[in-house]
Amino acid sequence: MSTPPERVSRLLASAAGDDKLAADELMSLVYDELRRLAAHHLGRLTPGQTLQPTALVHEAYLKLVKGDTVEWASKRCFFKAAARSMRNILVDRARKKGRIKHGGAVQRVSVEPDRLTDEPRPEELLALEDALLRLEKQDERKGDVVMLRYYAGLTIDESAKMLGVSAATVERDWNYAKAWLRREMDR
Repeated sequence: MSTPPERVSRLLASAAGDDKLAADELMSLVYDELRRLAAHHLGRLTPGQTLQPTALVHEAYLKLVKGDTVEWASKRCFFKAAARSMRNILVDRARKKGRIKHGGAVQRVSVEPDRLTDEPRPEELLALEDALLRLEKQDERKGDVVMLRYYAGLTIDESAKMLGVSAATVERDWNYAKAWLRREMDR
């Protein structure tokens, strides 16, 4: 993460006070990081899908600033909100794809085996969302680790810095969360 947290925190505070210049500067500072996160996540999706990293960043940013006031106390809060916003956008798209009028009842078959990817099917993404909501109720930090690692694409070290804990703690939480989510999704 290249932007100094102190600078982002100052801009967040100013933006919360309706400082338009601070909000603009904040966006210019975090845009590249948000775009990198979006590209990382979208890189796992099928080639040819219609949502591009730039569009995901813009849609997420619009959701983040939709209200009249910005309520991010720190860089960590901002990126957590950005990851949650991207997660919500992708889950909403998965729900939409699963609807009957959008071909949800049609069995999709890939003609070219070389083009298979790790893209989760919409029902898998929705099952993950349900399981993640349960995990967040049980242990918020483990839910935050999943959001930062899976949805935002941060490394163990980057996640540790964002959460203010050690890398070992994030690694333990990540391993626990993956196993817990796998078990919950298999039910």
